[in-house]
Amino acid sequence: MTDPVAAQYAAYPYPARDPADERRRLIVGSPSNLIEVDHYVFGGRRDWRQPFRALVAGGGTGDAAIMLAQQLTDAGTPAEVAHLDLSAPSQDVACARAEARGLTNLTFVAGSLLDVATLAPGPYDYIDCCGVLHHLPDPPAGLAALAAVLAPDGGMGLMVYGELGRTGVYHAQEMPRLVAPPGQPDDARLASAKRLLAGLPPTNWLKRNPQIRDHLEGGGAGIFDLLLHAEDRAYRVPELIELIAGAGLRPTGFIEPLRYDPAAYFEDEALRDAVSALDPVAGMAFAELLAGNMKTHVCYAVAADNPVPLPTPEADAVPVLRDMDPAVAARQLPAGGRVTLKEGGLPFSLDVPPLTPDIVALCDGRRSLREIHAALAQERPSLDWDAFLRQFTALYRVLNGVNRLLLRAG
Repeated sequence: MTDPVAAQYAAYPYPARDPADERRRLIVGSPSNLIEVDHYVFGGRRDWRQPFRALVAGGGTGDAAIMLAQQLTDAGTPAEVAHLDLSAPSQDVACARAEARGLTNLTFVAGSLLDVATLAPGPYDYIDCCGVLHHLPDPPAGLAALAAVLAPDGGMGLMVYGELGRTGVYHAQEMPRLVAPPGQPDDARLASAKRLLAGLPPTNWLKRNPQIRDHLEGGGAGIFDLLLHAEDRAYRVPELIELIAGAGLRPTGFIEPLRYDPAAYFEDEALRDAVSALDPVAGMAFAELLAGNMKTHVCYAVAADNPVPLPTPEADAVPVLRDMDPAVAARQLPAGGRVTLKEGGLPFSLDVPPLTPDIVALCDGRRSLREIHAALAQERPSLDWDAFLRQFTALYRVLNGVNRLLLRAG
């Protein structure tokens, strides 16, 4: 095998997964959670009773494909999810995971995403490309190939490495290249990398970066992927937006939105005003520089000429909690005042309105805002629609900011 990236993932399928674990849990994340896809790609207006075609490009051992296929099955959607990957051993793991779940809406295609038009022709309603573009020799060519098989009203979920949050990784990658260069057997290179990691002094940049855990938790595959990868680059926000635009796409949202809002980091009103005046891209770039902990960037994108708007709080909108039980969340959130939420290891102190627990308890994914207001107004006759909407909008800014509350259009 002459392609070093293909050879790596054949020898070390990544991330390491045991198909037997599917009996006890479903791995979920971003992008490609179905609630997010509806919100950021279809403006909350997707009819999930209609057929749906999805592509997971560079799907590895199957996290995104399994999550998406399972959620589509649970939704009763007649769907096809194509898992495309160049590593047969990785696909074997993904296939075994699908079999363990009894999923019948997954197909497996071997090959490079650069050849997607031939190997797995579109159009696709949705494409996941998570952790792949930054491992290509020509990321723009890869994204362009995917954009070419995207349906006009479809969208993508993307994840690429973030430069500043990976401080220490690229310094650390230089050391194995000096003492265990490519050309040596992979097992010898991996053994050398393990010895280097064991001997890192406390002043080493990788040792000082708490956001990077693959070398600590990912086993041999995690170490190889982090330190010995043949193709590895990272992006800052403006570079990623430029990459997306070059493929004829536009971003619709970054996950988690709060982390990309520079005003969320400041109590000082003068600083908040100054950063709030920045244009959106400059503001996100400022937040990235300020936080310093964004090791990845996750975003959704649609065609540049696709005018789909994000859903907004209005009477017929249905609020949907993501990975939160309404009753549990209602007990955990305060009735007004400040709440501290931690994202990327960094705490954010945010104001929530007095009706927070009452509203959250009614966010069952079925009730509209109109219905939630009506239920609350039965015990609070003085609560008019405008007063309720102000409180919901304040709560939505917080919980949507940490990717816990999204909207489905009514």
